[in-house]
Amino acid sequence: MKKENLVQQLGSIWEDIKLGARKADVIQAGQKGVYTKSAPGTSAGGANVAYKPGASSVGSGLGYGQSILDPRFKQSLAAEGVTLRGTPAQFLGAYTSRLVVDAANDGTRTYWWRYNHPLAVSQAGVGLGINEKVIPSPTIRAATALAIAAPAISAAGTFDITNPEEQFRPEGYAQSYSPKGAEDRRQTGQPVQEMFERFFLGRTGDPLKYETAKQDIPSLTPQRYGNYMNYLYNDKGLLGLGIIKGTTENLQGNPEVRMLGFPVTLPMVGGFTAGTVAARQASLALNRAGASPVKKLLGTIAAAAGGSVAGVAAGNLTNAAIAAGNRPQLPTASEYYSSTPQ
Repeated sequence: MKKENLVQQLGSIWEDIKLGARKADVIQAGQKGVYTKSAPGTSAGGANVAYKPGASSVGSGLGYGQSILDPRFKQSLAAEGVTLRGTPAQFLGAYTSRLVVDAANDGTRTYWWRYNHPLAVSQAGVGLGINEKVIPSPTIRAATALAIAAPAISAAGTFDITNPEEQFRPEGYAQSYSPKGAEDRRQTGQPVQEMFERFFLGRTGDPLKYETAKQDIPSLTPQRYGNYMNYLYNDKGLLGLGIIKGTTENLQGNPEVRMLGFPVTLPMVGGFTAGTVAARQASLALNRAGASPVKKLLGTIAAAAGGSVAGVAAGNLTNAAIAAGNRPQLPTASEYYSSTPQ
């Protein structure tokens, strides 16, 4: 009798697992549809949901990629009565289906591919601050984002806007296409490729040898140069994965974080943050004032650019304060002579 009950229970659990998988299947198949409750037995596979093709995706909320981590998938399941506490077997079946779909479609890895660069993360942050509720016009929103990004990205250190004669090469770094072993790697015979790498790929090139780098950066010391080279090439960073790492002194003596090799500096963070806040506040104020579209465009862009420049300036001031604190404190002349034996 006990064996029969156990078999029945296992059979019931198995049926619930399959039902959960079927419900998940309907939800995932409806990436472009709306889901509504229906009478039992009217939906695919016996799941108690119906799919209306051709409508906008409201019920599924699958978003960018079919990731097992997407909370909206869990919400869609809950709307169909599938929860971890209430129906654990169905929940298991649903997430087993989701895991298979995720693995086959690179659902979770899609998020990684989308946000594995600091500028992509910054772009997402700007998008949250000046979303369509704040700035309904896609054109004004895009122009505002560019006004925020231009000063901030120029402060990242991947290019030097004041050095056009050397294809905007940043101080202390060699041209990527300059022959290795050349006496002065600040010159290149392939300017087009240099510009493409610098502005499209975001590459800085390798650090110059110490003697040449010091000509670019007079304050550079052998100790700082050696520490930075060790950080750049040997430090594996957080968890030893080489994804994120940081140093208190880069070649210029400023704090720096690198995400997959791309530098993130305080001026860059300040530019994106202050620019986004300024643009958001300006846009909300112009909306309340009932400004015309032209005034909204000009006012929001001006606030975005001004805020970004102010944020970059604040980051530079912070860098200067940190650099001053990192310098060795030498004794004054009077202290030196008073401590020197006569």
